[in-house]
Amino acid sequence: MKKILFLPLFRMQSGHHQVAEALMDMLKKHSNGITYKKIDLISYTNTSLEKFIANSYLTWIRYAPETYNLAYKNLFYVHSPKESVCKWYQQLFMNKMERLIEEEKPDLIVCTHGFPSYLLSQLKMKGKCSTPVINVYTDFFINNVWGSEGIDAHFLPSQEVKEKLMSKRQIPKQTMMVTGIPVHEEITKNSRVQRNTERPKILISGGNSGLGGILNLGDELKNSTDFDYLVLCGNNNKLYEEINTWNLPHIKPLPYISSRSEMNKLYEEVDAIVTKPGGVTISESLRKRLPIFVHSRLPGQEEINLQYLKQQGLVFKLNQKTPFEKQLLSILKDQSKMKKWNTSIESYHKEIELEKPEGIVEVMKLILNLNQNGTPSYLARQPKLLYS
Repeated sequence: MKKILFLPLFRMQSGHHQVAEALMDMLKKHSNGITYKKIDLISYTNTSLEKFIANSYLTWIRYAPETYNLAYKNLFYVHSPKESVCKWYQQLFMNKMERLIEEEKPDLIVCTHGFPSYLLSQLKMKGKCSTPVINVYTDFFINNVWGSEGIDAHFLPSQEVKEKLMSKRQIPKQTMMVTGIPVHEEITKNSRVQRNTERPKILISGGNSGLGGILNLGDELKNSTDFDYLVLCGNNNKLYEEINTWNLPHIKPLPYISSRSEMNKLYEEVDAIVTKPGGVTISESLRKRLPIFVHSRLPGQEEINLQYLKQQGLVFKLNQKTPFEKQLLSILKDQSKMKKWNTSIESYHKEIELEKPEGIVEVMKLILNLNQNGTPSYLARQPKLLYS
């Protein structure tokens, strides 16, 4: 029986875990004879270390966002990772990765975070790993931590990223496919329909960590005259309890929702979403063709995501100095703006080469046979019916 190992990084729920779980559920539904396992590398290395790094990360972006943003861009985005940083990675984690591969003996490894991909790329170039590896990217850009040499396939968020990888890293075209950021297949694809014409419903999402700054909108939400709001509080119990004390019929707080089918129903109930520019939530909203309003963003990855999304006309960036509801109304009721947004959404979906779950699973199954059959151009072998 073939085995696929999925590698996010931390235990805390994030887009890296959500993408891995979406792919695992696709395999469960559309294949037989394949087992799969998800292991976050830092916890595997040391659970105390994982807790320390995760807490430090959340504290850093909460209390010193600008310094985090500067460090992220200089270390991992604008420039190549510093040599000293790479040596530190190798020294601390390379042996753990080798041990993990020896213990699990996977036939395929799927990385949903750049750090495991970097380590595996180094091992493959040193001849210490022969297992096929797929990079599945969870943002709308690729930072410099992701490994490229020795990686067998890339599931990419956009054609723009594909072109950059071909030109800057000389990655063969036949190893890359634009899948978008994979979302769970229970988030169904549908056409845009205005659901609530008299009093539209707006979904507000601050991220599972509760770092989205929703309470900054508190007074405006309380005094709303034009919209009803559903507020996803994630794991932020303090936020959930605070909104509950308002006891207002037009504002409903929602706790963390783990069910993708329940999230799908929620998306279909609302007319727009206000969210941070995290890869998975944005991708789910794009799939549902929901107008997306970005009120705040975390430093680092989300800021870079926002730059791309604005450039492509896929989101509306809200001005925090202008009344919140006034901006929503002016955009949603402006036919020319909505028409332009619809054109951008169509262009985004047309770029995706491989979207159907059956097609994504088929590619993973083909790559599972790399060790037996050499290195086939599996993209060239893909039947056209697998593409949307």
